[in-house]
Amino acid sequence: MSITGFEEKIYHKLQLLYGTEEAQEFYCKLIEVINRYKNKQQQDKIKRFHKELWLDERDVFLITYGDQVKEQGVPPLKTLEHFLNKYFKGVISFVHILPFYPYTSDDGFSVSDYAKVNPEFGEWEHIEEISKQFNLMFDAVINHISSKSEWFCRYLEGDKDFDNFFIEMDKNTDVSKVTRPRTLPLLTKFSKNGEEKYLWTTFSEDQIDLNYKNGNVLIEIIDILLFYASKGAKVIRLDAIGYLWKEIGTSCIHLPQTHTVIQLFRDIFDIVYPEVILITETNVPHKDNITYFGNGYNEAQMVYQFSLAPLVLNAFHTGSAIHLIEWASSLEPLTERTTFFNFLASHDGIGVVPAKGILTDDEIDDLTKKVTQNGGYVSYKTNSDETQSPYELNITYFDALSDHDDAEDVKIKRFITAHSILLSMVGVPAVYIHSIMGSQNYYEGVKETGRYRSINRQKFNRKDIEQELMDSQSIRFKVYTQLSELIKKRKQQKAFHPNGKQQVLNIDQSVFSLLRTSPDGKESIISLNNVSGSQKDVRININDYLLTDVNEVVDVISGTSFKLDAQKGINILLEPYQVMWLKV
Repeated sequence: MSITGFEEKIYHKLQLLYGTEEAQEFYCKLIEVINRYKNKQQQDKIKRFHKELWLDERDVFLITYGDQVKEQGVPPLKTLEHFLNKYFKGVISFVHILPFYPYTSDDGFSVSDYAKVNPEFGEWEHIEEISKQFNLMFDAVINHISSKSEWFCRYLEGDKDFDNFFIEMDKNTDVSKVTRPRTLPLLTKFSKNGEEKYLWTTFSEDQIDLNYKNGNVLIEIIDILLFYASKGAKVIRLDAIGYLWKEIGTSCIHLPQTHTVIQLFRDIFDIVYPEVILITETNVPHKDNITYFGNGYNEAQMVYQFSLAPLVLNAFHTGSAIHLIEWASSLEPLTERTTFFNFLASHDGIGVVPAKGILTDDEIDDLTKKVTQNGGYVSYKTNSDETQSPYELNITYFDALSDHDDAEDVKIKRFITAHSILLSMVGVPAVYIHSIMGSQNYYEGVKETGRYRSINRQKFNRKDIEQELMDSQSIRFKVYTQLSELIKKRKQQKAFHPNGKQQVLNIDQSVFSLLRTSPDGKESIISLNNVSGSQKDVRININDYLLTDVNEVVDVISGTSFKLDAQKGINILLEPYQVMWLKV
């Protein structure tokens, strides 16, 4: 077998995963899949996209469900298209449509058919129509599949083609070292052709883990990923990817084989769809999270910045940004092909595991108490020693930040300032639709489903939500208007390029301050964010941070100019929860 160029990289990774003999078999099958998607334009794409990430300061993501907005007699994806065009054109550039495939549980994350659009949402043509107006991010829920999927049903029936697609275990196997994201049992009993089997189910009994030790599983999944790119995905989110490979006697998370699989994905996309970005969803401490960049060129181009949400929440609850400052100061420089995916809220809760080692256990406990006081819930996970600890906080981010006794304008101001931090940080910002809509806790959803996460997953009736957005006195109108305007201002500043430089400024422990500089070094912005309810009088000596001969700076948010004094500095009085973006 003659192998050259990129094919050698692919073959080598298959060898690492499966050994030489099986690698040859799987390699031939994989090349057949790759060749189905390649076309004559690929070489031009490779030259254009190989050297740098194709994102800039104008890129902002919106996270939403495919059936987020509904109206009678219209497919929800069609309604979503209309809603996006009406309220988000010119505001956001990417839409992350959460799993829109047929599913059986977990609001989409138990996929029963990877290649279809949920008929209750619409059809592929609706996805493709949205892709003409916005770049799209698809979910690849590839750690597990629904217990009602054809793959699993054929396995249970004894179909030899699916005989090794799932992970059978002796029920007495010691799995105590396995890292668990849930308190549910790891092994679930099923009847396979009348025979009792115990299968690996990391997340629930309806979410059956796939067996990547079977190379045919890997090839099927690669086919699906390339199919998504052919349908318009510009970013593919690798859901729960850290759990992909299992080895008894280990933690079964972040294993070398998992990284090898992601590197293989990267090799294939660099050849077939080099414009497509891979992003890894790993809700883990920061030091583990950034390992999914690989060497900066050979794994994901983006990783979720999970630490940001709990640290911002801690800053506003304590009035001190000291932990946020220390953490942001420790972030490693990025390569030109990698960046962070920054967010404060999503369809999931606020993960507290990524804050471990940054916040103390007592500080995390304080967060859980505060969220409970604000009407939220706390979800727990089982540790290897059988103890339980907080896993995530289930609450809307608006309510997470808001004390019951606060005036409405204070709640909104605090919320917008938190998003100023999000929009200022190095990386690409993502805003959950319930954040920009100013949503508050949805208790009816929790009551209906029995799941805490439903508190942040309310679906909208189009007529009702648009009526609220027209009411200038509503919280939704105020949050949507102010946050949209802030995003638009951000998009105009080259200093906020996702690969621009970032320096954390130690001005005041209650003022989270960043110096952002464009990649070419020609534009700079100092972002000042007062996380406290008190006035803060701060001084900024420009020459301490920039070698520039300017006499004034301008706050791009308010338009106010500030003259520099003889020492090339300025004194700024920040009101409680005030934001300034000073352009130098």
